[in-house]
Amino acid sequence: MNSDFLAARPSDAAGAASLTPRRVLFGALVALTAAMLLALMAAALFLPAGVDGWGIAMLAAFAFTLPWTTIGFWNALIGFLLMTFSRDPEGLVAPHMRSIRGDEAITSSTAIAVCIRNEDPERLSRNLGWMLERLADTGQGRWFHVYMLSDSNQADILAAEQKLADSLAARFEGRVAVTWRQRVGGEGFKAGNLRDFLDRWGDRHEYMIVLDADSVMTPAAMMRLVRIMQANSRIGILQTLVTALPSDSAFARVFQFGMRLGMRSWTLGAAWWQGDCGPYWGHNAIIRIKPFAEHCKLPVLPGRPPLGGHVLSHDQLEAVLMRRAGYEVRVLPDEGGSWEENPPHLIEFIRRDLRWCQGNMQYFRFLGMPGLRPVSRWQLWIAIAMYLSGPGWMGFTLFGLIRQGPMDAELGMLLLVLSLTMNFAPKLATLADVLLRRRLREAFGGAPAVLASALAETIFTMVIVPICALSVTLFLLGLPFGRQVGWTAQQRDSDGVPFRFALRRLWLHTLAGIAFAVSLYLVAPGALWIALPFYTGLGAAMLIAIVSGSPKVGALTREAGLCRLPEEVRSAGPDCASALLGFSAAAASVR
Repeated sequence: MNSDFLAARPSDAAGAASLTPRRVLFGALVALTAAMLLALMAAALFLPAGVDGWGIAMLAAFAFTLPWTTIGFWNALIGFLLMTFSRDPEGLVAPHMRSIRGDEAITSSTAIAVCIRNEDPERLSRNLGWMLERLADTGQGRWFHVYMLSDSNQADILAAEQKLADSLAARFEGRVAVTWRQRVGGEGFKAGNLRDFLDRWGDRHEYMIVLDADSVMTPAAMMRLVRIMQANSRIGILQTLVTALPSDSAFARVFQFGMRLGMRSWTLGAAWWQGDCGPYWGHNAIIRIKPFAEHCKLPVLPGRPPLGGHVLSHDQLEAVLMRRAGYEVRVLPDEGGSWEENPPHLIEFIRRDLRWCQGNMQYFRFLGMPGLRPVSRWQLWIAIAMYLSGPGWMGFTLFGLIRQGPMDAELGMLLLVLSLTMNFAPKLATLADVLLRRRLREAFGGAPAVLASALAETIFTMVIVPICALSVTLFLLGLPFGRQVGWTAQQRDSDGVPFRFALRRLWLHTLAGIAFAVSLYLVAPGALWIALPFYTGLGAAMLIAIVSGSPKVGALTREAGLCRLPEEVRSAGPDCASALLGFSAAAASVR
């Protein structure tokens, strides 16, 4: 890293000072909770038979799980308290939301930067066509310019992209400008793609709204972002709360229902203490171009990939650099007008997760960067800790099998209940809020549908968590030896999971599940029922991937009304079929 990058930037500390009591309180709650859990685990391990080496290894592994568990728990609890007792929880944690009326004139030029790499041209046409048509209808399209920023390297896709761009440019001529650009080489991944845009056209616009190929935003949401940026000159990045589009995939439906439940309480709670050091998730956000171009250029890390070279997870690092430059990074903690698509099956979800894991491990290089706010360093650590929790649980389980020592049964059960409750706290908090409010219950299809979907999602989560945890553990063990995830297009269609594909990717998980179940039966048969989700999830990994990725199962899930999102509930009726192709529910809900 060069010295210019590491040099500290001047920044305004006034906003952070007013948040200091919240941040100190939150940090103290997290630290005290983690210490309490660690003490309980030490007592459970060592009171029956004294201290031993494998018990210490179990305690150390357990410690790796605590940052993510405790942070999530307190975010959720604070979010629930805000939802329950505040008349305006969003306005309380995000005062910028109330800084506009909503009818202010748009006076700033905004680029809509759509980052694409070997994506399905039909999906791209559908998404862009839907957004541009409605943006043009507002009469404000002249203030926006769409840039299709292609890093594709397949000739047929490139030709289709250019044809699409020409078609859109002609269709919306005089109403919304459209430009397509091909970048050869793909250096620097998505951050490099946006940097190339900034170098070419950044000085023509004041803001840019960053979208992925699977992103969808309403014109109202886009103009709201612009108006807030116009009214708040200190905001450098404004992130929307991105929710999932309705899907035909059973895996995506269940997963995104759980995400929808957990997201609101988590985001409200996090925004309460993060404030002006908020998150940036890399898309569906608006950025003030000038400071971003000046202060957020990422370095090339020394060494070879996967831990060296270009930074793969650019977003959170860009957020802390923007804050270091004195600009606020804020979030809009309410749902509506901003969507994305989720992976259609478990194996694609794991591949995406490992790509994020690889990028987040590069953040170790930046923890000591000069000039960062304490909260910014904390956020980088949270991003790292997210991927240490799974290996922590895997190590704890393995060391426990090897140890074969006694453990205090009552304390062990207490820790199990506490761990499950704390890990599910974000979903439980929002679920409680939904059930307590008639409007929200009806939005999700009524209390019986919500409860049935929540139960299905909980069971599904408990069996896929060990699969994902083992995948992350194996990946992290391979990182020092050069294992990495390639930068390829994400699969977005629910075409099913062939048996051979599942076998090739998940055979080791299956063997691990069987081996664990046999070992537990030999060592502690009484604990088989407690560990049932763990070894069942691993042992049935291939079956879970195939069944949850099946289009037929997805259709049955949809027809049964399981895990419906509010967009689907609102769109039920004869008009649903005439809505926008593959995501008719989302389209109908925002008309």
